[in-house]
Amino acid sequence: MSQLHSFSKPANVVIVGSSGGIGSAFTVALAADERVGKVFALSRSPIETGTRPVTPLRINITDEVSVAGAAARCAENGPIDLVIVATGILHKGKDLQPEKRMQDLDAAVMEEVFRINTIGPAIVAKHFLPLMRRDRKSAFAAISARVGSIGDNRLGGWASYRASKAALNMLVRTLSIEHARSHPQSIVIALHPGTTDTALSKPFQHNVPRDKLFSPAFTAAKLLHVIDTLSSADTGGFFAWDGKSIEY
Repeated sequence: MSQLHSFSKPANVVIVGSSGGIGSAFTVALAADERVGKVFALSRSPIETGTRPVTPLRINITDEVSVAGAAARCAENGPIDLVIVATGILHKGKDLQPEKRMQDLDAAVMEEVFRINTIGPAIVAKHFLPLMRRDRKSAFAAISARVGSIGDNRLGGWASYRASKAALNMLVRTLSIEHARSHPQSIVIALHPGTTDTALSKPFQHNVPRDKLFSPAFTAAKLLHVIDTLSSADTGGFFAWDGKSIEY
């Protein structure tokens, strides 16, 4: 069974952030996909799956040398069909929490959030987009968040996280334009996973209805379906887990 019907077989896939909740679910799903030939599972602490198609590699998205080295290793297997960047930060202990008001803004916190949520994925794109397949569909997808939509922001708060994801969305849009010139069949997109039951969302799940709190496996399956159904006409877009377009 496959969720990548629109991609070449055997597809070469890269998951950046494979040790995280959503990233690990992507890795498991794609390792079992009959149309996937190789899954490169990239993370700060490489996972050990024991599954034949999975090759764990170490990466630190805040270190460009690390990103370039991982890209070179992945390129040894031929053109890449799919890259999913599933990294991100919202909180980290008491020192890094989403702001409730403007008085909570802290320059060091904002810098760290942007380094992980925006700059890291941008550097990944810099080194991996040139490696994407040219002769048919390929896709580069970055996990964003609906709260990064400027037009959809009606509550305020979470300034650093919102701004970092809004900046990520702009990078996706910008890079998609340049990438289309050399890879006209490729797509570069941002994806909103919905509220998924992971460590990132754990402290903020108390007000989420049970039917709106998704398992990582459900989220990965839904997002893979979205990726599979999109075409080059959709490049530069921002899409939710149900396939609906989100305004920037």
